[in-house]
Amino acid sequence: MAQVDTDRFLKDLNDLRKFGEFKTGVHRPTFSDVDMQSRYWLMDRMKECGLEPTIDGIGNVFGRHPGPGPHLLVGSHIESQNEAGWLDGALGVMSGVALARAGLPVDVVAFADEEGHYGSFIGSRSLIGALDEVEIDTLSNRYHGKPLRQALKEAGLEGKSRLRLDPARYKGFFEMHIEQGTQLESQNLRSGVVTGIVAIWQFRITIEGMQDHAGGTTMAERKDAGLTAVRLLARIDREFPMLCGPRTVWTCGRIALDPGAPSIIPGKAEVLFQFRDIDVPTLERLEACLRSVVQEMNRTERTVSTVEAMSRSKPAPCDPAMQARLAEAATKHANGQWQHMPSGAGHDAQYMARVMPSAMLFTPSINGISHHWAEDTKEEDLALNIRILADAAEAFLRG
Repeated sequence: MAQVDTDRFLKDLNDLRKFGEFKTGVHRPTFSDVDMQSRYWLMDRMKECGLEPTIDGIGNVFGRHPGPGPHLLVGSHIESQNEAGWLDGALGVMSGVALARAGLPVDVVAFADEEGHYGSFIGSRSLIGALDEVEIDTLSNRYHGKPLRQALKEAGLEGKSRLRLDPARYKGFFEMHIEQGTQLESQNLRSGVVTGIVAIWQFRITIEGMQDHAGGTTMAERKDAGLTAVRLLARIDREFPMLCGPRTVWTCGRIALDPGAPSIIPGKAEVLFQFRDIDVPTLERLEACLRSVVQEMNRTERTVSTVEAMSRSKPAPCDPAMQARLAEAATKHANGQWQHMPSGAGHDAQYMARVMPSAMLFTPSINGISHHWAEDTKEEDLALNIRILADAAEAFLRG
């Protein structure tokens, strides 16, 4: 059996944490100076454990195992959200390094920009051939607008070729990740074997009213796009519970009012709205409900609302054989303190699942916190889960 050096695994995680330290978390945006420093640091760690590291033209860091197969691919990402947690993504990458150091035949990958500073999963999509040059030309940073091409040039990646995975090289892909929720901790569980990754369906709702003076326009005369937005969202929140599944979630992430001044009635509102589930028929029911609510609001309001689908990702079920190996290892190491569970967040694994068997393992989130600098997991749970992952990976390779 492979023997994982858990002390070295924890040290590597904490060393990576020093790049972009922010309070108890990290601030390591994609292609920033500190992000690039961490990528070259990672390449040194890969080299130390016998992998052949490279960085490609989109920023993916890839460590190739030089020996014979069968091989596994293990990884995640190392950039962070702004002022965010130290484990999100980094946990999956350093777990791959730990497995390589233990002598398992794994390639290790740190996908670029899983966090979406410049686009949607551009690193993992690039590796499977789902990102073309035309799209790269159109992408820019969602916070400050820098074009992706400029960011790649400044990061020293301009002119480098982009890697393309050969799925035939791999038996499967494993990704370890912090849960980003409360299900494990609330039940005093120490590990989660992921059954599948939810689909995320995103929509833009645009409401057209009439901009006017907040004092001179009577309530009877108003066409207030802002109030329509509030009423529409409240209506959705009443309707969705009758149609959703047990782990369905929905979120209004942004309401933008135009012109956005305190003494002007909003003439326009833009609402960014999403819902998530692993079951496609449930997602289809929710979209039908959303469109029905918009239609009804157009009948009763003085404003005109339209809904536009921005993206509809597909759910990604995890491979049953890989789940079984993770479950066997969790039963051995976690003393019953584990469960099967879906992932409510998107991950690079959903794109790897398009080309090879894929599976995920979750560690608990302390207080359910993620995408925040206070994100954390107990060290004993990190050590436990790397042992589970190593046993499962070795068993899957043997099978």
